[in-house]
Amino acid sequence: MAAGRKPAPLAAYVRKRDFTKTAEPRGRERKRPQGLYVIQKHRASQLHYDLRLEAEGVLKSWSVPKGPSLDTAVKRLAMAVEDHPVEYGSFEGIIPEGEYGGGTVMLWDTGRYELENGLTWREAEEKGRIRFTLQGKKLKGVWNLTRMRGRQWLLIKSRDAYASKDVDITLEKPRSVKSRRLLAGIARAEGGDVSRAATGDPKPAK
Repeated sequence: MAAGRKPAPLAAYVRKRDFTKTAEPRGRERKRPQGLYVIQKHRASQLHYDLRLEAEGVLKSWSVPKGPSLDTAVKRLAMAVEDHPVEYGSFEGIIPEGEYGGGTVMLWDTGRYELENGLTWREAEEKGRIRFTLQGKKLKGVWNLTRMRGRQWLLIKSRDAYASKDVDITLEKPRSVKSRRLLAGIARAEGGDVSRAATGDPKPAK
């Protein structure tokens, strides 16, 4: 790479994947207005939720191990990961075992977002506090991503009409917004590991 030249936004994403084996979209940087919001529930080696916000032509992404909480007192760890292509925002299916992130992916929520505080994406990211309003199918209202150190951020719900101490949204609404399936159903239909995927679904009531 020439001195001073920034790596391509999706270079890390492409480098980690063999697109002859995985159905994940190769994608490309997109020049269009930002605003897409996605959370994908992902049962790989561990269960986690991938938060993605469209900005600068890609999906800026964080891995949230415990998923989002509507409780304003709860601070969820969110680890920044590589940018993903905008096309990834509709992906649901199986990443083959042996590939990066191998496991079952669910489109858990999607919608639009808007930045708050009158900042651009670059300004908010550099300040280490990204405050945004969600209009998703499941998540709504104001949220905050606050940088701690390195790749470590915190995802926190702001106090508003959509905050709640009584609802665990990941258990209350566990199904895909794309197909209405649980993780096990996605794995069963698309040739994944059903038993492992099922460990990411709520346990049936006895």
